[in-house]
Amino acid sequence: MALLHDAAEVRMGDLPRTAVTYFGAEVRAQAETAAFRDIVEGLGSPLAEAYSGVHLEYELRKTLESRIVKAADLIDLLLQALAFERSGARGLDEFWDGVINRDFGFDGPAAGIVSSCLEQLLAERRKIIRTSTLAGCERRL
Repeated sequence: MALLHDAAEVRMGDLPRTAVTYFGAEVRAQAETAAFRDIVEGLGSPLAEAYSGVHLEYELRKTLESRIVKAADLIDLLLQALAFERSGARGLDEFWDGVINRDFGFDGPAAGIVSSCLEQLLAERRKIIRTSTLAGCERRL
């Protein structure tokens, strides 16, 4: 599932979240499903069906595994955004918006672990923002 969940991006590219604003979530999901099917159809019916089932499971987020993959995918994305910001990139706010309020449907320790990871990433980002803000103030002086 972790390997397959972004396979449609091979055909569609990695669409930003803002694309949903213009196309709608349903259209985006239909396009990704169609792209995924195009990719796996040459594998033969049983394997294509199995992979399509795993892809659908991820998209529906009804299983623990699918929610774990989604959480890991977000954490990976934020780690990349943080690395870019540490290198001086700016304008990546859209990746961070609403992160702390994301609900992956975890209970108990799993919820705490994911929440802790997200909080640590946000704390590291705040350090970068603080440092760049202070540097900007110093340049103006």
